[in-house]
Amino acid sequence: MNRYAKPISEFSRLEHCLASHSTPFKLPAMHPLFGEGDRENDNAVVLQSGTLSIHRQQDDLLIEIVAAPYIFGLNAGMMGCSTEYLLVTQSPCTGFWLPAASARQLIQQAGLWSDAFCWLSWHHRMMEIRDKQLVGNNSYSQIRSTLLDMAQWDEGLRMRVGVMNYIQRRTRISRSVVAEVLAALRQGNYIMMERGKLIGINHLPAEY
Repeated sequence: MNRYAKPISEFSRLEHCLASHSTPFKLPAMHPLFGEGDRENDNAVVLQSGTLSIHRQQDDLLIEIVAAPYIFGLNAGMMGCSTEYLLVTQSPCTGFWLPAASARQLIQQAGLWSDAFCWLSWHHRMMEIRDKQLVGNNSYSQIRSTLLDMAQWDEGLRMRVGVMNYIQRRTRISRSVVAEVLAALRQGNYIMMERGKLIGINHLPAEY
């Protein structure tokens, strides 16, 4: 069993439980999921197709780019306050949203807390992996980990996301340092890029 694999069965049951009480969306690429003034941080979002970027509003830090199937915000507002996020489509997306409090009530009524806990545990594990990659590591280790993550994306997403911009916005490493490392990796034939997009990785050395 792949411990990093999404809990798809649990997702499907939660999706079925929440869908009939929700507001659907169908959006093009590079479009905010919610408009100005909408209280997106009190909502649960179920992404059924496409990819979304998650940004921390206070400083526009790029938290992650996530692909469907995905659920975001089941625990929104539970502690009386929450970090505010901005969700932006990276490709055409479909899905639905509903108030997080309503989602939790529906989950309670359907007896699906085990499924919800499983999904949140998976999400927590993904954030642990992200922290392990970025927190307390030197610049090269952060760049290396981010490149390895990008190499796992499908080709369509990689062709839409610029390598330098993504690394800089995700890590906050200076653009000059990111540019220097990428240039050295390209010169050593460790990575292949075209027009700023990642084509592939041959092998990334552990140390710079």
